Amino acid sequence: MENLAWLNELLADNRIFTPQTIAYYWDGLVVTTQLVFLSLVAGLVLAIPLAIGRSSNRRWISLPIYVYTYVFRGTPLLIQLYIIYYGVVFFDGIQQTFLWPILREAFYPALIAFTLNTAAYTTEIFRGAIKATPRGEIEAAKAYGMSQGLMMRRIVLPSAFRRALPAYGNEVIFMLHASAIASVVTLMDLTGAARFVYARFYAPFEAFLFAAAIYLCLTFAILYFFRYLEKRLLAHLKPQGGN
Repeated sequence: MENLAWLNELLADNRIFTPQTIAYYWDGLVVTTQLVFLSLVAGLVLAIPLAIGRSSNRRWISLPIYVYTYVFRGTPLLIQLYIIYYGVVFFDGIQQTFLWPILREAFYPALIAFTLNTAAYTTEIFRGAIKATPRGEIEAAKAYGMSQGLMMRRIVLPSAFRRALPAYGNEVIFMLHASAIASVVTLMDLTGAARFVYARFYAPFEAFLFAAAIYLCLTFAILYFFRYLEKRLLAHLKPQGGN
């Protein structure tokens, strides 16, 4: 009980964890969840056709995709966020278009940067999984007379998704952790809420430790979700108990 004395004093003092500051953390959690979820969904939608094109033997298709993934995987996400957030104002006439009310908000440039970044990583993850498709499955599909598109949709992509699941789970966790940099462009996400509480009460330990605990809970939830998916989708690969 003596080890929890500092926590009891903190709660009794009630300086930091007031209903107002908890509301700041809640709003930051909502922004973080929206940013990560939307960027992952949009990135996955982009990555699937890009991975198929990246696996193509035609260089005029695969080479531009390779350059895109190389650039976004080879540069820091923070730099990409700065370029998109601050660089959009340098396009001539952008402030007179219908896009300006959207792009001037910090959330949407951050969403664009995160989407392009995770799409690049996810493309390479799925490209490797597509390349690892057993040749016997492809030959069996051709023997059944499947077209290239039908074979990709019915055989290659489902098989590749199962193989890519562990690596993609790591990418999801990486994007959750990387979302902490969104606060540098004035976005009030979870880390931004912790910075606000720190600046107001000058209590960095409590403010950031609470945010870290929330990130940790989200990480465990993601790990549990992907382990559940792996258990369901890869159950046929587990050895059956013998007599």
